Order: sequence, then C-alpha cells, then structure tokens
Amino acid sequence: MNCNDIRELMPDLAAGLTAATPELNAHIQSCTGCTEKLVELSQTMALLDEWQAPEPSPYFDTRLHARLREEAAKQPVGWFHWVRRPAMAISFLLVMVVGITLFERGGVQPPVTTPVAQIQPGTAVGDLQALDKNLDLYSDSDSDVLDDLEVQPDVTANP
Repeated sequence: MNCNDIRELMPDLAAGLTAATPELNAHIQSCTGCTEKLVELSQTMALLDEWQAPEPSPYFDTRLHARLREEAAKQPVGWFHWVRRPAMAISFLLVMVVGITLFERGGVQPPVTTPVAQIQPGTAVGDLQALDKNLDLYSDSDSDVLDDLEVQPDVTANP
C-alpha cells in the first residue's frame, strides 16, 4: 500500500470504524508521515467527541418569533403587490408568443439586398447601361456627341 491509499482510510481508522490490517499496520509503523497524520486525526476526532453543542438561551424562541413578525410586517401589503408578479409573467409570455408567431410566419424578415454586379465598360451590358443612363444626352438631335466618340479596337477579340 502507498501513502495515498492509507490517507483515504485514515478517517475510518481514527474513528475506529475500520480494523487495521497487518499490511496497513506495517505501512503506518514504517512511514513517519502517515503515523503523524493518523495521530493528528485521532486527536481531532477525540476533541470532536468531547465537544458539546451549547444550549440556546432561554429567550431564543421568543426572540425568533418576534424577528419573524418584524420581517412579515416589512413586506408590502396591497393589491398591487399581488397583481404585479402575475402581470409581469403574463406580459412576458405574451411577448414571447407574439415574437415566436411573427418569426414562424415570416412577419419579421431582414431586408433583402441584391448585390449590384460591377459591369465592365465595353461589354454589351455595360454599353446598354451607359446608353440608358445618358439617354437625354444621346437623343438630342442637335448634338454630335456620338460622331465625336473614338472607336477603340477590341483587344479581346482574336483576328
């Protein structure tokens, strides 16, 4: 047996609840740490056996009942005190039911945002969007803006 095994059995040994085996006695006699620990624990148990709980004072019950009456008198007495707690519980329950109902039915939905794609200029879609944005500028018959535009060669097209 090692010291950890002995320490687990020491409270029962000191109280006299467990009989010591020869192996246990041999370890306790050979190990001074376990011997000192067992002696200290035996002395503590002996002191606890001698200790007696003090008797309460003769007026203990009278003072206890007076203190209980004082505490009961401090509690608010009124109709609002009795109504407040159930009303709070019912309102909380109502908020929970409404919240769950809206969530389940889809009443509260985050706003849907569609990502705006970046259209490259020079593509068919990009050119159409540019024409759409500048419709007033291009539709003016007095303007020769389209004639002044330079045509850039398409570098992505293979000859």
